[in-house]
Amino acid sequence: MRMWLFGVAIVLVLGGGLLPATSHAQTSPGLESADDFRGFLDQYCLRCHTDRGQRSGAVPISLEGADVDDVGAHSELWEEVVRRVRAGLMPPLGARGPDPTTRLAAATWLERELDRAAATNPPPGRPMTAHRLNRTEYRNAVRDLLGLDVNVAALLPPDDVSAEGFDNNADTLSTSTTLMERYLTAARRISQLAIGDPAMVSRADTYRVPQAEVQDDRTSEDLPWGTRGGLAVEHYFPLDGEYVFKIGLRRNFYNYIRGLGNTPHQLDVRVDKALVGSFTVGGEYDGPRCPTSFCGRSAGDPGVAGWDWYSVHADDDLEVRAPVEAGKRLVSVAFVMKPAWDEGILQPVANPAAYGYSTDERQEGNPAVSSLDITGPFGAEQAPLATAAREAIFVCHPAAGADEAECAGEILGRLARRAYRRPVTPDDMAMLRGFHDEGRREGTFDTGIQRALEYLLTDPEFLFRVEAAPPGDVEPGIDYRVSDLELASRLSFFLWASIPDDELLDLAAGGRLSDPEELERQVRRMLASPRARTTLAERFFGQWLGLSLIRNAAPDPTIFPAFDENLRDAMEREAQLFLEAQVRDDRPVVELLTADYSFVNERLARHYGVPNIHGNHFRRVEWQDDRRAGLLGLGSILTLTSYANRTSPVSRGKWVLETLLGTPPPEAPADVPGLDEREPGEAPTSLRARMALHRANPACASCHRLMDPLGFALENFDAIGRWRTTEETGIPGEIGPAIDASGTTPDGSDFDGAAGLRTILASREDQFVGSVIVRFLTYATGRTLESSDMPMVRQIRRQAAADESRWSAVILAIVNSKPFQTRRAG
Repeated sequence: MRMWLFGVAIVLVLGGGLLPATSHAQTSPGLESADDFRGFLDQYCLRCHTDRGQRSGAVPISLEGADVDDVGAHSELWEEVVRRVRAGLMPPLGARGPDPTTRLAAATWLERELDRAAATNPPPGRPMTAHRLNRTEYRNAVRDLLGLDVNVAALLPPDDVSAEGFDNNADTLSTSTTLMERYLTAARRISQLAIGDPAMVSRADTYRVPQAEVQDDRTSEDLPWGTRGGLAVEHYFPLDGEYVFKIGLRRNFYNYIRGLGNTPHQLDVRVDKALVGSFTVGGEYDGPRCPTSFCGRSAGDPGVAGWDWYSVHADDDLEVRAPVEAGKRLVSVAFVMKPAWDEGILQPVANPAAYGYSTDERQEGNPAVSSLDITGPFGAEQAPLATAAREAIFVCHPAAGADEAECAGEILGRLARRAYRRPVTPDDMAMLRGFHDEGRREGTFDTGIQRALEYLLTDPEFLFRVEAAPPGDVEPGIDYRVSDLELASRLSFFLWASIPDDELLDLAAGGRLSDPEELERQVRRMLASPRARTTLAERFFGQWLGLSLIRNAAPDPTIFPAFDENLRDAMEREAQLFLEAQVRDDRPVVELLTADYSFVNERLARHYGVPNIHGNHFRRVEWQDDRRAGLLGLGSILTLTSYANRTSPVSRGKWVLETLLGTPPPEAPADVPGLDEREPGEAPTSLRARMALHRANPACASCHRLMDPLGFALENFDAIGRWRTTEETGIPGEIGPAIDASGTTPDGSDFDGAAGLRTILASREDQFVGSVIVRFLTYATGRTLESSDMPMVRQIRRQAAADESRWSAVILAIVNSKPFQTRRAG
């Protein structure tokens, strides 16, 4: 991946200021011809960018002998020049450079000429003929095909991600013998679950509660009112039968169960809200309350051995066996709300992530659930009568042996059409019938369908998005439009990360999807589906913004005891709901930066300082000031761009440059020294002051002058996203230096804090939207963009601008673009 690519079409000047937004319709004075541009190069560029300078490593590119009369012949070189001129990377810091107006004129002229050249030879779409489904697409395809939502993370390994952060890039979705073996295993398991095969052996599935999750209140909307802690999971029961539910309680580092004091706690197990088991935890032992080796007691003291045994084995019998009907069921385990302490008695704050908490037995606290094991089925003798999966598969039921062949053909033909994303051929049916007949000879009609389904889920036509060879009259190197059926797959995997539905397939099979009006109608229909909002929020936005990294964040519990698993979950959910709302309400893209609202529950509202929010459910709140507007105020992003013990203006500035503006800074040298640490007894020094000393090093200055002002604008947010006015020092109770979140852009524009930075970024709407389009087109096509794609990015940006650059306008422009609808003959 050429990392320069993300900077194309971005007008943020990193070294030379912020250029004003522009369009091709504007005429920039002073640069009207190739001769004018050649004069610009002579005056500002060619003194350094020579062949000799490039060979010596002094400059990254040479412009010596570059042809400005035919820029399309060397588009890669000139797109790099566009990026560097617009970004202020040419000339370097300290060298004499053009004023912003001249720089803008040069970049605008060059873009116009590149776009004009590309109009006669636009880039094609995905060049590969086969594109493997990634793990998420496989799961979604199985769900939409069979009505069965399986945990594919337990069946298939994670996929590699591209340099852009996406896991749907065809170049990174490799295939190996080991992976195919996993697909074979997954196909057998999934087909048995879907059919409800009575021959399935019993198995155990384990669900765990994170150790750092606080369970003193209701933790999920799926748990009953009046309960606290525990967990709620959707579990698929493949057969009617008996299942064993085993609960494990939370333990400390020394394996002692917590909360086994004088207060008994009722623990309930429910399936679809119906009570199937109830237990009493704690309050059962009257002996001394300290395990062996704690509180100064020893194993020989009276009663200690009994308590020690009880504190390790109190959850041995938390097990219930109950009959459950097949299908997806909501299983919940939670304590009835009865605090260990009387109301009004304040308790010290305890951070479950801290070492002290993990070693303290906390006998008088609340016990908590650690895990739930579901094992079964037991006593299952026949396939279930009705489940969502069986209803999706068995569209007919043979009444007698003579009817079986016809019914099997109807079932398999319908499944194959959806799985292959095209009409089924006689050869397809012959293969599927062969597997069905083999299974039928060994068992029942259902066994035959299961065997054919197992083959279907491993067929390359299902596992790969295969696009046919071009028509015979298309010569190599010539672009051609993909078929309607292939367009249907591209569209469905783009917006739903799954296979096309029947309506989309019917239109494609009839050759009507390529009609522009029908295509737009289908795009809008698909966007109106909750599947599109969820897919784009989790898949595109989540990978583009790096939101999944919040799961790896580990703030220092001694400095940030307020951070726990509940807060982590709330931050993650806030970001997802915020991004879903952007797509659902079809907002302008720039509102990602400026939105004056978000979504919070009680835990997150308390963290943000928002009053009068109660309960675990999320609701929309309007911000009363501009501190947290848009992405820059999300706690998840502020946390994942920080260090464990402090904020990182460098990480945050780099995130803004690379993620929002598509202009990653150069890689840091390997021998860059760290910041000077505070000596014992020394007065605390602000992070800004220490960073200033760091920037004094010439090897550091060139990069940090780009990142630091952006990162310091967010310094009023601490390392877990709370608003603050002073820095933390790492010493409890010590007040650190006051926060200075002001900054100045290289062109002299002053700003103050996140609000000021947000205003500057939002005022360059064209540039921000262009950066988003680069990432969105990369995701939509499943390939890495090249320099030849940049004219199309600019075209999509201009088309979307006609409708305020709303999400639907951007998506429609991408779907109608040549990269999305064409391939190049090989």
